[in-house]
Amino acid sequence: MTMTSVPEFQHRTVLLNEAVDALELAGARADGVYVDGTFGRGGHSRLILSRLAANGRLIAFDKDLQAIATAEQVQDSRFSIVHDSFATMHDALAERGVSAVDGILLDLGISSPQVDDASRGFSFRNDGPLDMRMDTTRGLSAAEWLATESEQTLEKVIREYGEERFAFQIAKAIVARRAVEPISSTRQLAGIVAGAVKTREKGKDPATRTFQAIRIFINKELEDLETGLNQAWASLAPGGIMAIISFHSLEDRMVKRFLAAKANVEQPDRRLPIRAIDLPQPELKLLAKIKPSDAEVDENPRARSAVMRVARRLPVAAKGAA
Repeated sequence: MTMTSVPEFQHRTVLLNEAVDALELAGARADGVYVDGTFGRGGHSRLILSRLAANGRLIAFDKDLQAIATAEQVQDSRFSIVHDSFATMHDALAERGVSAVDGILLDLGISSPQVDDASRGFSFRNDGPLDMRMDTTRGLSAAEWLATESEQTLEKVIREYGEERFAFQIAKAIVARRAVEPISSTRQLAGIVAGAVKTREKGKDPATRTFQAIRIFINKELEDLETGLNQAWASLAPGGIMAIISFHSLEDRMVKRFLAAKANVEQPDRRLPIRAIDLPQPELKLLAKIKPSDAEVDENPRARSAVMRVARRLPVAAKGAA
């Protein structure tokens, strides 16, 4: 397969060894079935495959067409790729004859090639068409959405998904500009935001939060994450491990709350006559919270905001006879 249709941009997989180590691919577990919910450019998947035994299996997911093209070059009978969101995991696995898996890895970050390729429209640093879709075959582009959405909704999205305190001013400026000319390029949008944002944190571009917000909304990232966490849980075998890498506070907050709800169960009043074996039991054990080392951040500044949470699904405790 030629690579002419797949532009090459350097990508460094964040927490590469730490994430794959967390799946505990040794002994009998090396013969298990695993999921890489976000293939990206395959860094995690390739390392997982290098540690799987001959009978092991890895099923990966991705919405991005360039990621799919890269995945299709992996020549390994133990590997398969699904062109869809990890939010479809449970049904996709069932279609492939898999009822439960031994480990799931979700790397929620946008990949460096997506950011660095100006034609994708994710970055304000290089001018390009304002697209921002992970899967360019589905849904509205950012330009199409900005052209028609109400000022109130624009403000809400920018405020909630970008945690942007100047959301009102930015939304108002977008509506004013689109009345004069279509907003079709990343440079146009970045300029509009810069004109509306009067102050900003040192070292951060004024457009950072707005671009993040629109990307998250266009790709339904938080909706996918909420559904995907439940899909992953439904697919994980007892003793199986989940490792989830997030890159901003909205994602990490959702992951933290999901795991905490499974790990911490409300106990009844101790004065009630309930046997210990009948008390509510936690469904998972929190194993680790890991951040990139200083050395990794020095080599790859995009790793700075990453945090990985790792948990193991606990076996269901058997109830005693009445």
